[in-house]
Order: sequence, then C-alpha cells, then structure tokens
Amino acid sequence: MPEEMSAHAVPTLVPADEHNRTLLHNVHPPDWRNPEPAPRYNLVVIGAGTAGLVTAAGAAGLGARVALIERYLLRSSRVVGDVRDAARLGVPLRDGADPDFGAVMERMRRLRARISHHDSAERFQHELGVDVFLGDARFTGPDTVAVGARTLRFKRAVIATGARASHPPIPGLAEAGFLTNESVFSLTERPATLAVIGAGPIGCELAQAFRRLGSEVVLFDAAPHVLVREDADAAEILQRAFVRDGIRLVLSCELRRVTRRGERRVIEFAAGEVAVDEILVGAGRAPNVEGLGLEAVGVQWDPARGVAVNDRLQTTNPRIYAAGDVCMQHKFTHMADAAARIVIQNTLFLGRKKLSALHVPWCTYTDPEIAHVGMYERDAARQGIAVDTFVTPLSTLDRAIADGEEEGFVKVHVKKGTDRILGATLVARHAGEMLNEITLAMVGGLGLGTLANVIHPYPTQAEAIRKTADAYNRTRLTPRVKRVFQSWLAWTR
Repeated sequence: MPEEMSAHAVPTLVPADEHNRTLLHNVHPPDWRNPEPAPRYNLVVIGAGTAGLVTAAGAAGLGARVALIERYLLRSSRVVGDVRDAARLGVPLRDGADPDFGAVMERMRRLRARISHHDSAERFQHELGVDVFLGDARFTGPDTVAVGARTLRFKRAVIATGARASHPPIPGLAEAGFLTNESVFSLTERPATLAVIGAGPIGCELAQAFRRLGSEVVLFDAAPHVLVREDADAAEILQRAFVRDGIRLVLSCELRRVTRRGERRVIEFAAGEVAVDEILVGAGRAPNVEGLGLEAVGVQWDPARGVAVNDRLQTTNPRIYAAGDVCMQHKFTHMADAAARIVIQNTLFLGRKKLSALHVPWCTYTDPEIAHVGMYERDAARQGIAVDTFVTPLSTLDRAIADGEEEGFVKVHVKKGTDRILGATLVARHAGEMLNEITLAMVGGLGLGTLANVIHPYPTQAEAIRKTADAYNRTRLTPRVKRVFQSWLAWTR
C-alpha cells in the first residue's frame, strides 16, 4: 500500500522571504508522506507545541513507540527585542536615529528559521524515532485516532493542541482588523501609531517594545493600572517606566467600538477616540479543542478553560491525558515543558506526579522585568496563612546604582515565624535570571536564612537576595538572644 501524502493545506507565512521559506520547509515539507502506522502506539500525541514536542521526544527517547499528529510543526514563539541594545540585535543606530524596524523583524524571522530544524518533521521522525503525521486528528474510538485515511491505535493519548490568541467582543474590531502576538512579527514596516488592547504581560511587553522601536503607542485596559494580577508595587514601577517611555495609558476604560476610516482604525471609548495605523490585541487565549471528537471518547472540555484534567493531567477518559495551554491555567512555555514531563511519567510508568507539586515561576519581559514565583500576599491571606515579608530595594546595591537601575526590589514572603519561602517578586532589568536562585531554594526546601550563606560576586544585583536573607536573619536576634550574646562577649573579653 503506497504511503499517503499529507493533504493538509500548507500554512502561509508573510513576508515570503528566504527565512520563512526555510521555516516552512522544516515544519511542513512539501513532499512529506505520512508513515504507515504501527499496530499500536504506547503514546499518540496530538499537537506539536511545546508540550507535544517534549512529550513525544521524551517518550521516544525512553523507548516508547510514539506518534505525533499536527497540522504543521510551527511553534509560535514570542520574541521581544531590547532596542536600547541595538548592537545585540545587529541593528546599528546613529545617535538620535530611530531603530531600523525592518532589520529588527528580519532578524527575528532569521532566528526563527534557524532554530526551526530542532522542531522539524524530518528531525523528529528520522533522528528521534517519532512517527510524524501531518494532518487533522480526530478521536474515533476508545483507543483510536484518525488522521486523514489512517487510523492509529494507542494505549495512551495526549492532547497538546495548545491555545490561540483570542480577542475581546468589541463591536467592529474583527471587521477593522487587528494583530496578535502570533501575527505581529509578520510586519515589515513600523506602524507610526499602534493601539495595544490589554495591559497584561503580552500587552505590556509588546507595547514597550514597539514604543522603543519608534511607534507612538496607546495602551488600553479596563483595569486601573497595568498588570492588575501582579504585585501592586511591581506594577507601579513598570507603569512609571511606561510613562517615561512616552506610552499613553488609557486605563479604567471600556472600549465601545472600532471603525475603519480609510487606512486608519478608530477606537471609540467614553473619553473620546483614538485613530491608529494598527491595533494589537494582547489579551486572551482560547484553547484549541474544536474538531477533535472529544465528546465521542468522554473527554470533558470547556470553550474558555479547555480540556478538564485532574492534578495528574488525566482527562475524564483515563486513557487520555492533556498538557500545556489546552488545559492549564499557567500558559507559559516552561510550564508546558514541565507538564510534558509529568505526562511522560504518568502515562508510561504508572506515575503519580502532580501538577500542584510544582513551584511555578514566571517573568514579564519588560524593562524592568517583573519575575515571580509561588504565592502573593493575597494568596496567603486567602488561604489563611500568616506571612512575614522582607523587601530589599535595588537602590541599596552598588551595582544597581552604577547601572542606573535603582528602581526595583526583591520581595520575599515567608511563613510567619519561620524562614520557609512561600513566594517572591523581583523587579530588575534581569529579574527573570535572578529569580532562579529563589525558585531553586523553594524546590530544594531551603529556607530564606540559608540564602544568607550564598556568596554572590560583587558587585551584582543578585546581592539583593542575600541582603533580603540577612534581613530575615536579623529578626532572629531577639532582645533575649542579644542579652545572651552581650553576656557571653563581656565574659570572654
């Protein structure tokens, strides 16, 4: 029986330059033929985002027979360049000149094409030993999935179809046209004016990036300040940075309508209207669950929250698991990776690994960055946990002063009366890198007091973590302990 040629439509990427042609060749080879299915697979993985790719590669590496089904292996990646460091981007700037927008975007497409080999259909099938099927997947029976004319039998299956950008129900928005974090990097010309809807992490990252690329930016949100779910002190620092950057903030507002006037898009709200060249929607993700035939196999799902899973990432069908954005609250690439590792253990080796056992860090890649792990104070209060909070401003650090980056802090919450770390928020230019030390301490069960023993190179901004630990240790010097020390030192003089 001849092999079946993949019949799914090849995705279109713009612009049609050499970098996107290379990318398409890797993710959807024009002559790709789906293989003959094995009699039965240990694992059939549906979806080739981060969770799907890690699950398939990891399981195959352990000796499992694995099939991976995807429309095309195009993993969307969010890249935000720091244009203040234009030399790093390969975009030389004259003093006072605007960044070369076209060169910045070309660099991003070049990098995406360069790394696409790692996730290519050829590599997964011929180097990693995964049977790759390009096409639409649909469950057809208790242990079967159809892709094209092929039927794959499985012992376990994993839904890893991810999520896509969604948009708020603003009248006229869809008709006027808008960009998302997935489509914005197809731009080749800088929009002179840009409206960003949503002041969450994605909206904030892209608003600042485009402002620094030379666009006039208006940032809209219904909340009274940016990053409403973040630590309020951290969000306030970032909001001040946005004002300094020249981003216009329109907060506590309800957008009423969007219309087209020639080539421009006009956003109407209570206080007036704003006309812009482009609109970027940076709020909301919708799980990709349509067309999978989940009802036929008893998998419960919700159009907003996605596939329902338990703490072990098992769906309401015990044969089928899910991982990544299609089922999880924290929609981060690194969380999809972590979830895939749980799924591998639980599907192949009767594992009992739990998602709730993970310490989840994240970072908003603005300038400054805001990084967080564990609980906020409000989370502890909601659970009835009393906390002690220790804060070290960056303005107390020699390195931050020398760098001109004094507006930031390290804030750590510990269980009251102990040094057990419950959560931390960092605001610094490289807060995401600094956070790993605290996350490691939490994973390893190390208390805040132990971090005072970690020697940090001088001068570094990470010294703020040691200073925060020192602040905790000073609380152990109670009046009684101090009197004991004084008596001992007097006796030994």
